[in-house]
Amino acid sequence: MNRALYTLLLHLGLPLVAGRLAWRAWRAPAYAKRIGERFALGLPLLQPGGIWLHAVSVGESIAAAPLIRELLARYPQLPITITCMTPTGSERIQAMFAGPEYAGRVQHCYLPYDLPWAAARFLERARPRLAVVMETELWPNHIHQCARRGIPVALANARLSERSARGYARFAKLTAPMLAELSLIAVQTAAEAERFRSLGARPECVEVTGSIKFDLTIDPALLARASELREQWGASQRPVWIAASTHTGEDEIVLAAHRVLLEQRPEALLILVPRHPERFGSVFELCQRQGFATRRRSSGEALLAGDQVLLGDTMGELLFLYALADLAFVGGSLVGNGGHNLLEPAALGKPVLSGPHLFNFLEIAAQLREAGALLEVADADGLAQRVEQLWREPAQAQNMRAAGLAVMRANQGALARLLAGLAGLLQRS
Repeated sequence: MNRALYTLLLHLGLPLVAGRLAWRAWRAPAYAKRIGERFALGLPLLQPGGIWLHAVSVGESIAAAPLIRELLARYPQLPITITCMTPTGSERIQAMFAGPEYAGRVQHCYLPYDLPWAAARFLERARPRLAVVMETELWPNHIHQCARRGIPVALANARLSERSARGYARFAKLTAPMLAELSLIAVQTAAEAERFRSLGARPECVEVTGSIKFDLTIDPALLARASELREQWGASQRPVWIAASTHTGEDEIVLAAHRVLLEQRPEALLILVPRHPERFGSVFELCQRQGFATRRRSSGEALLAGDQVLLGDTMGELLFLYALADLAFVGGSLVGNGGHNLLEPAALGKPVLSGPHLFNFLEIAAQLREAGALLEVADADGLAQRVEQLWREPAQAQNMRAAGLAVMRANQGALARLLAGLAGLLQRS
């Protein structure tokens, strides 16, 4: 399938796209808003020129935040346009860049669908000197429209698993020309660099820069605020663990593990954070049906001694919720979703647990595992045993904390290498 056929199929599939958007709006009403932006209509872009950065959703937006702040500091004359695809990503972007120091410098909208005319209309409004796409959110028509206008496109913090590479290879007539139009592919590992080259990327445009997620810095005020809140709750001495970014099918496993822990430690507290906000309500109902005394973080109410589960149903607080806990389980890994960011709890000095499905983070997981900073479990019993073990053996927990922080320090510098590559593109644009 080449790009012309892809574009034809995309146009023919617009009724399905509309149906899917309606279904998502039924589950999460925010999807019903700002629909015009998805077709490059009514774009709220007031400052043309500068840098366009695309981050598909919440995780990529958070990962991109240090990069965006560095770009603002290094290029004060260039406005930055940030796009995403989801309402939760949009909310996070607007929250991160809401201060007066960003007024007139940062603007945001949804990325239009990958239709040639929508992509062209977006670029006519934004007129960027450089496009930066986070991770591997590749859209052939957007990239081609940039190439037609001489706008360099950089793929930042790029990932490409073996499974994804096989998928790209099946559509080589579409993906190879697209990858060849990229000006910089800043990949996390050498293995991923080779996969991109084999799929058609120009070898001179592929650079191994590492993962910018290792460059995460923790504000000491966040840790102090978490400690103060635990004291306010009277929970300084309670054993607290967090299960974050859980998916459908994992919440039941986590709650089963917590039930076992409560038999041994009746005062234990679980902070449960579902990955998708549209699941907040159903997970709260699940906790109640299973008999857990559950309080919603969004209620703003103080935690009580009898509460057994705190549901993390707010946006933009994940790092803070990690900071509240003694140790962290990272979801998407007990089911086949490939896992989520293991480095956030590691950067906070938390022992990290996960399930076995970590194909989205193989290199990071391997480093943490080999350093002794990551423990993997397969089921509820294994999860309960590991959590109890770390509470019972504080020396092991401390060793895992130190190992995780050491891995973070050893791998930092990716952000500086990425910025150097982007500087070269800006000089030529």
